[in-house]
Amino acid sequence: MTALEPSDADVATEAATEAAPPVATDSGQDGILGKTHRALSIGIICVVLLIAFEATAVGTAMPVAARELRGVSLYAFAFSAYFTTSLFAMVLSGQWADRSGPLRPLVTGITAFALGLLLSGTAGAMWLFIAGRAVQGLGGGLVIVALYVVVSRAYSERLRPAIMAAFAASWVIPSVVGPLASGTVTEHLGWRWVFVGIPVLVILPLATALPAIRQMASGPTDPAVPVPAFDRRRIRLALAISLGAGLLQYAGQDLTWWSLLPGAAGAALIVPAVLGLLPHGTYRAARGMPSVILLRGVAAGSFIAAESFVPLMLVTQRGLSPTLAGLSLAVGGATWALGSYIQSRPRMEPHRERLLMGGMVLVAVAIAAAPSVLIASVPVWVVGVAWAVGCLGMGAVIASTSVLLLKLSPPEEAGTNSAALQISDGLSNVLLLAAGGAAFAALGGGAVGAHDLTAANASHPAAFAAVFLPMAAVALAGVWVATRVRVVRDGV
Repeated sequence: MTALEPSDADVATEAATEAAPPVATDSGQDGILGKTHRALSIGIICVVLLIAFEATAVGTAMPVAARELRGVSLYAFAFSAYFTTSLFAMVLSGQWADRSGPLRPLVTGITAFALGLLLSGTAGAMWLFIAGRAVQGLGGGLVIVALYVVVSRAYSERLRPAIMAAFAASWVIPSVVGPLASGTVTEHLGWRWVFVGIPVLVILPLATALPAIRQMASGPTDPAVPVPAFDRRRIRLALAISLGAGLLQYAGQDLTWWSLLPGAAGAALIVPAVLGLLPHGTYRAARGMPSVILLRGVAAGSFIAAESFVPLMLVTQRGLSPTLAGLSLAVGGATWALGSYIQSRPRMEPHRERLLMGGMVLVAVAIAAAPSVLIASVPVWVVGVAWAVGCLGMGAVIASTSVLLLKLSPPEEAGTNSAALQISDGLSNVLLLAAGGAAFAALGGGAVGAHDLTAANASHPAAFAAVFLPMAAVALAGVWVATRVRVVRDGV
């Protein structure tokens, strides 16, 4: 790979020849698909759409790939490799975008993402497959933060809720069609085509978006101000948090006395890194930006950790096929988009704090209701209804936290703060999933990553309750955190 950091000569040339990106404005009538933003909106929405297809499709093809590559024992690392490298890339992308604009990290990220897909799709051994997933993670982390900076620079505050709603809507079709399409391709053409086919599709949206990004969002925020150097301390903290997350995931998958060593080492790396990378006061829900970032982690971590166990619960406790268990959650994609659309309406802006509180209540209720199907007399469709309600709340919360983050961030700090938001999101997923997985295994649930459904059928119902009920409590705590997102001034 080429070096990510541009040379001082390149930066100096860029600062001297490239004007600062214009402050995002609009006429009050032009929307995200109006003349001013049409090419940019279509391009970046299509990028999100393809990333969503990859995320939903790869999970379907992954078991077949692991079996063919004789690497089922390393199956979980194919997921964790993506996550741990993406954490590092998020911090790097935030600094890079604040330093010289989002164009370079976005292009580098999409290139790395495509190369990772090609490496995994052509791998002849499981370790090469995992290496490809790690490269994908680098690309994914660079892209997601760079896209937030594009939104911050190119869209006015009035239009940001709408573009965030469009991002959420981009996940609806992939969440329904992705697994089915991936299964069909895997069955008839082979799992490799699920990986090698996506990079080709990225070319068109990238070609559409790049000219608009160069015109509307590239370059440093103020060419008159010297471009700062990369903060090497934050880079080291990012490496620490990635390594620590990987060690915690490994410890969570191997519940032995020996796993306490990597678990303790992971915690020792993560705690100071989190304190250094997230805004001061995040852990105590200080008002404003810290609470916005904490709420994102509380919402994402509790919901995703619970959702990971829903298909397994339906298959092992109620006898559904894996396909039907997965389809029971499909309607959630539509309600997630609906929740994101609701928060984008102009009339909701004065009520964003109450919208966040209501969304977290819906999430908590959904998680608490899901394990009711452990009672044989409760119909299975209750899970589908509950998850649709939870996704409605998540759509409102996730999009609203993104909007608030950009609203509270000065232009020169949008990248750093966006990286902090994504770190809170991703790290909470790992920590709460590891905690839920440990409780599940301790109460007779078996290994979280187990694919032997015969062994998993021996899981005690209490093992599932030990996952869902604590996650519901975490989500309920998010209701209080939501009351802290508004900055209070002069006692108002």
